[in-house]
Amino acid sequence: MRVTAKIKKETRDRILDSARKLFSENGFEKTTTRDIATAAGIASGTLFNYFRSKEALAMTIVAEALDEAKRDFLERRRGDESLEEVLFLHVMTGLRRLEPHRHYVGAVIETAMSPFTEASVLDEGGRVRADHIETVGELIVSHAIADEPSFLVMHLYWTLYVGVLAFWSNDASLNQEHTLALLDQSLRLFVGSLASNVSREEAGHGA
Repeated sequence: MRVTAKIKKETRDRILDSARKLFSENGFEKTTTRDIATAAGIASGTLFNYFRSKEALAMTIVAEALDEAKRDFLERRRGDESLEEVLFLHVMTGLRRLEPHRHYVGAVIETAMSPFTEASVLDEGGRVRADHIETVGELIVSHAIADEPSFLVMHLYWTLYVGVLAFWSNDASLNQEHTLALLDQSLRLFVGSLASNVSREEAGHGA
């Protein structure tokens, strides 16, 4: 039987649905690719035609949640928020969409979202990072904080963001209140560093 694009999509969707269910029920570490393949009704080797590893599969689930979060963000954004406020909204919409996957996001961060990971290691991880950083860069420019944020500035932001994600994935405080405080403080420091950097540059040009 010829494997059509429709069949491939249906198989991929079954794999993702099975992975979500098993990760939720058994945890990321205890779930094997064989378990996922069996639940999806395919041979173990077939799974690797769609996802190169369990980590890549998990990253795809995370990426899809963050894609949905971006749509949420665009719908909820008023347009008159301060830079701190709009960055807070951007990150929080992502955390809300990631909530069902919170207990295994840490494992994904280590392999695909770390600021020290090459973008090519996991395609979805690289795409998520590039898309998120692009959005943040556009927000910074729209608030006239900087003409175009430098690589170092965006690397700093991504390091803070991944740190917040890692902290959130293990935050046992009520309603993750500690995460909210960490995110608020992190964004305050980041935006403050942007303003300080611009002031130094302007002073240097005026000298």
